[in-house]
Amino acid sequence: MADFDIKEFLDAKVSLFNRPSFIENDPICIPHLFSKQQDIEVMGFFAAILAWGQRKTIINKCNELIERFDGAPAQFIQQHQEQDLKQLLGFKHRTFNDTDLLYFVAFLRFHYQSFSSLEDAFLIGQKHAQVFSMEQALNAFKAYFFSLHDHPIRTKKHISSPAQKSSCKRLNMFLRWMVRKDDQGVDFGIWNRISPGALICPCDVHVDRVARRFGLIVSDKINWKTAVELTENLKAFDPTDPVKYDFALFGIGVEGEI
Repeated sequence: MADFDIKEFLDAKVSLFNRPSFIENDPICIPHLFSKQQDIEVMGFFAAILAWGQRKTIINKCNELIERFDGAPAQFIQQHQEQDLKQLLGFKHRTFNDTDLLYFVAFLRFHYQSFSSLEDAFLIGQKHAQVFSMEQALNAFKAYFFSLHDHPIRTKKHISSPAQKSSCKRLNMFLRWMVRKDDQGVDFGIWNRISPGALICPCDVHVDRVARRFGLIVSDKINWKTAVELTENLKAFDPTDPVKYDFALFGIGVEGEI
C-alpha cells in the first residue's frame, strides 16, 4: 500500500495537472465551450462516451457533433423536429455511428422531458437507498438509458456497467467532471446530489500502469473491481475527494514519467 511519500508526490502532481492548461488538449475542453448547465451536461456526456483513441481526434469529432447540433446541443435535443435528425446521419467515431447517435438523442430528449438535469439519471437506482452506491447507480443508469422500447441492441456496447465487470472509465470520467468541486477551473462541480467521495476513479491504461507502480492496484485486470480497489486506496490519501488523483496518475502516465 502507498505511504506518505507517495501521497506527497501525488499531491504535487495533482497541483501540476489540475489547472486550466490541462483543458486545451483533453476532451473536457468540449463542455468548457458552453455556459448553460444542460449544454455542459450533454456535450460532457458525449465527450466522455466518445473518449477513446487519440485525444485530438476525439475533440475534432465532438466539435463536428456540436456543428450537427447547430451549436446548441441541449436545444437541438429537446426541440428538434423529425426532419432535423437528417443532419446527424453519417456521423461516425470508431464504432459509434449515427444509429447510436440517434438513440442517444432520443434518450436525452426523453429524459429532459421529466428532469432538468442529467444528474437525475444517475440517481434513479438510489431512491430508497440509505447509502449511495456508485455500483448500483451505474447499473441502474444503464437499465434506464435503454428503457426506451426501440433501443438498438448494437448501441448497448457504448454504455458500460459494473454488472458487465467493466471499469466504466468513460462514465466515471463524466461523473468526475460534473461532480468534483474545487477552484481550479477544470472539473465543473455543477451537480450537488452525488458526493465527490462516492466517485470511482476512471481507470484507463495510463492510470492503471502508474497505479500499479505505486502498489495502488494488485488486481490482474482492468475491470470494476480494479477501479474500486484503486479508489479505496486513494481514499487513504483523501477520503472526501479520492478521484482528484486521476489528474496525477493520468498526467504521469501520458507524460511517460513512470
